[in-house]
Amino acid sequence: MGWTARATGLDGFEPATLARLERLAPKRVPRGTVLFQPGDTVQGFVVMLSGRVEVYLTGPGGREILLYAVAPGQSCVQSTLGLLGGEAYSGEAVATEDSELVLIPRDAFLALTADSAAFRSFVFGAFAQRVQGMMHLLERVAFQKVEARLAAALLDRADAAGRITATHQDMAARVGTAREVVSRRLESFEKRGWLKRDRGAVTLTDRGALVALAGLAPER
Repeated sequence: MGWTARATGLDGFEPATLARLERLAPKRVPRGTVLFQPGDTVQGFVVMLSGRVEVYLTGPGGREILLYAVAPGQSCVQSTLGLLGGEAYSGEAVATEDSELVLIPRDAFLALTADSAAFRSFVFGAFAQRVQGMMHLLERVAFQKVEARLAAALLDRADAAGRITATHQDMAARVGTAREVVSRRLESFEKRGWLKRDRGAVTLTDRGALVALAGLAPER
């Protein structure tokens, strides 16, 4: 079975398009690998087969914000913009899990975009979803309080036991604030009995309170 049969979102591709894509070899990327940095030239369009890649933007003062994550079936908006408009990367991408991906080189990407209606639909559909997600991020950072964003991020990252393994810096990047702000808010949440802190980890003890703070629908 070729890799295109394992990829998400390639249903309906023309046989000729699938055959062209199958000539490209999947690549395994260990966790922690930096895939690109600000100023790098875009080399191609990435199709994620497994794993997760996170893309960060770093401000002049060194503060980071998580722009988006790329999982199977999702696209990297910075790569698409670079391929179509010739812009270099402005963010940094890091594999946060062991991943497998296929890189479609620029020339092949442009040729497939011109020749295949299904490929164009795949690229621009994924691009539109990603832009919409970034607009939601902008809305949250601009209009939603830090406490609500942090509560939502904790709920999103928690495992079945309510445990989150992440540094305060990592959480700060996810909610678009400073590490010191996250530390103070977590201390406040703990005093209210909503969570317990440990070195490098947090355990949720009152999901309902965090759900209400985040403005989410009650968990069932």
